[in-house]
Amino acid sequence: MKNVEIRTQDAEMLRVLRMAENVASSRATVLIQGESGTGKELLAKYIHAASPRASRRLVAINCAAVPEGLLESELFGHEKGAFTGAHAAKPGKFELAHESTILLDEVSEMPLLLQAKLLRVLQEGEIERLGGRAPTKVNVRIIAATNRDLASMVRRGLFREDLYYRLNVVPLKIPALRDRRADILDLAKFFSEVSSHLNGRLVRAFSPAAEQKLLEWSWPGNVRELENVVERAVLYASGDLIELENLAFDENQPGILVNESFHAPNGQVQVSSSQMPGSQGALNMAPGMTVSEAERLLIMKTLEYTAQNRTKAAKLLGISIRTLRNKLHEYGVMNG
Repeated sequence: MKNVEIRTQDAEMLRVLRMAENVASSRATVLIQGESGTGKELLAKYIHAASPRASRRLVAINCAAVPEGLLESELFGHEKGAFTGAHAAKPGKFELAHESTILLDEVSEMPLLLQAKLLRVLQEGEIERLGGRAPTKVNVRIIAATNRDLASMVRRGLFREDLYYRLNVVPLKIPALRDRRADILDLAKFFSEVSSHLNGRLVRAFSPAAEQKLLEWSWPGNVRELENVVERAVLYASGDLIELENLAFDENQPGILVNESFHAPNGQVQVSSSQMPGSQGALNMAPGMTVSEAERLLIMKTLEYTAQNRTKAAKLLGISIRTLRNKLHEYGVMNG
């Protein structure tokens, strides 16, 4: 596997990379935490590329993207006839990752029943296919990633405590892009060069006004949002520079200027009354309100704004539909 480059000048991010390099050669389980778009999968690839398993392919699965009824089969495989439609035996991701590394992205979305099976893999080093009669030994290095606060989920009974401690052997937390100000312009320049090359465009510098806006934006979508904004700017620009008017931000990822923002801890929804479309500051964030209370208020107001359309609300909030369902379950909102 080729070396994986992570561009940064930020002191905290450099510290995270040093820790990642130090543990790469071990078999220790790694838990990567960070907001959506911060580069958790890239960091997992970075660790794998620096490990003795680098010659084998890293196997990744997004636990939130696979329907709950299929996730067990995807992870652990199944035998022929294990369920309707299982016309042939199929190995799961863990078998495919034997002697390599598996990335369990959005591990927080894994149902409790499957969490118990994952715990067995960590404890015994073996899996059992659906419909199987005997366990199969696997030698797999596990890297888990999440944008949620697993410790908080453990306290609320949404994530197994024993599994949390098994996964959290080496915790790595990626800082949000808004906390990596020194990286913004360097990353923007890099994405501009890549996009210009891919799209057959001339590489253009950013005007001072465009640079200032890039530095001021709160980047709710983090590095992924920056990459998208820069790629659009490269396509929109026609002169020698990328100008302020070429910067078009994602309407489904509303951001605000840095000095106006309210930043919630990792794993919580970012909230600001000015981020709610058409709200005119109607969130009524009272002084002393807890982050959990503010998060709930933002979710319920967003559902109200979208006429209870959960898919649209999840997009506006920048979370998965499954995460939104889990949140509503916490609030006792089961229907609608």
